[in-house]
Amino acid sequence: MAMSRTRKTILIITSILVALVLVALLGFALLIAAFGQRAPTIRDNSVLALRVAGPLPDYVPDDPLRKFFGGPGESLSNLVLQFRKAKADKRIKAIVLEINMSGAGWAKAEEIRDAVADFRSSGKQVYAYMELGMNKEYYIASSCDRIYLAPPGELFINGLAANVMFFRGSLDKLGVYPDIYQIGKYKSVGDTFTRKEMSEAHREFINSLLDDLFNRYVEAIAKARGKTPDEVRAIVDNSPYSALKAKEAGLIDSAAYRDELDKEIKSKLGYKDSDELRLVRGSEYREVSPESLGLDKGERIAVIYATGDIGSGKSENSPTGDQSIGSDTVAKALKDAREDKTIKAIVLRVDSPGGSGLASDIIWHAVEAAKQKKPVVVSMADVAASGGYYISASANKIIAQPSTITGSIGVVGGKPVMKGFYDWIGVSNEYVLRGKQAGMFRETEKFSPDERAKLEEWIKTTYYNDFVPKVAKGRGKDPAYIDAVGQGRVWTGSQGKDKGLVDEFGGLDRAIQVAKQLANIPADKEVHRVILPYPQTFLQQLLSAGDSTSTERQQRGAVFAALPEDARRALRYMHLLDKMESGQSMLVMPFELRIK
Repeated sequence: MAMSRTRKTILIITSILVALVLVALLGFALLIAAFGQRAPTIRDNSVLALRVAGPLPDYVPDDPLRKFFGGPGESLSNLVLQFRKAKADKRIKAIVLEINMSGAGWAKAEEIRDAVADFRSSGKQVYAYMELGMNKEYYIASSCDRIYLAPPGELFINGLAANVMFFRGSLDKLGVYPDIYQIGKYKSVGDTFTRKEMSEAHREFINSLLDDLFNRYVEAIAKARGKTPDEVRAIVDNSPYSALKAKEAGLIDSAAYRDELDKEIKSKLGYKDSDELRLVRGSEYREVSPESLGLDKGERIAVIYATGDIGSGKSENSPTGDQSIGSDTVAKALKDAREDKTIKAIVLRVDSPGGSGLASDIIWHAVEAAKQKKPVVVSMADVAASGGYYISASANKIIAQPSTITGSIGVVGGKPVMKGFYDWIGVSNEYVLRGKQAGMFRETEKFSPDERAKLEEWIKTTYYNDFVPKVAKGRGKDPAYIDAVGQGRVWTGSQGKDKGLVDEFGGLDRAIQVAKQLANIPADKEVHRVILPYPQTFLQQLLSAGDSTSTERQQRGAVFAALPEDARRALRYMHLLDKMESGQSMLVMPFELRIK
């Protein structure tokens, strides 16, 4: 049918408007970039103000247009870089660390503490300022020289709590039966669907995790504040604290407003009373290039970020900040780094609870191939468990923080049986099959004994023929030993090091140092970090919005982001169950194990 003249006119006008908007955005981006390239003037005796707040993902490209439209701004890698720059910058005499509510996990908190300690080794001081402090915020603040809390502020250092969700009650009410099989005594992700409470094994490793994390938390605060661990435990038990009570308990150095802190810093740095504090904001200091301070130059080391759930296809790095690991994207990045003769070593930064067994194996193979040509070092962030550990296992070295969540070597598979739900809503269906196992993943029937035997054989093959032997080979251990420390059990990085799953402690900077050693680059030489693959800019993502897959992801991400946190967690679990229904074996730990 011919298109009407009116419809043609509307289509042409719409196309012109879209083109004009895109051209305007491109011009705006170029304008911002041009102004952003001007390095700020940093005067002597300046103080750098850095913020620890928000989600703090591992890496976000320094994209002015993304920041203008409210995308995720600060990243952990950029924050740590500002510390490194300020340490080398003679014009910066101190740092004020403004700590607000942060989504960073415990391992990232330790990485920030490491950056603070490294900066303080130069003889310069770090001042922590908070208006409100929870466990993690105070843990970061305790690494600083002095801690300031706003007079109306409070400290909620109430101790650690692990929150584990179970959906069996909801599934029963909906008439959905979770027909699931899992390998590993401690592989508890299936319990999320099949139980209403923790199993004894599940409770055992949760308590073990909490004990390890809490003891380290107490010891770090005790050391920082000149107290005994018992005194800190008593302080925690009596929390929360007002600013004045926190000062009386020795948790902070002063209850002060921000301008009062600035006045104290001026006095310590030799300013006159009439002088204005030379304060440099972190957003401004970003424009000081590392190269101008003698950093980030020399031999090239590739840094590949693997963040989020693991699946097949392309990685996702959406404008809203959602990230996922695509096996095609990460495998290609590893291949490109392997074949680039100018790259001397590879650091794979992993922050993932796992995902698809197939996708994890493809990335594992790419790591194994890259290792044949040059050193590969894994840097574990907050979580590198199950599939996240699978892709790490064959690296030459594994570096993790003591609080990193790792291990969870186990496999789960199965399907949701929807018959009760369909009966409830009045839906019926019939299957016409060809082949004895054609109905194995029918969503209205439980596995038959023969089908369940096939499922168990398949899951056992994944665990005993793939996961365990490949971890054993990568770690230089006997498969029987890996099976014993595996069994789906989740470990902290500290426990993982004791078990031989981790080589040493540290963050990304330490992993870079280890990669330098393995590549025979002198320890006192700087290296240039090459990010592979370089994430798309905000504008590139907008230009690709016409892609149906991209549009669908953005729409899904927008809806997902609008939901309450617990609802988002529940939907991620439901998505996991949906993946299992399609016949995928899953290498996952309990998603978003929250310890606050």
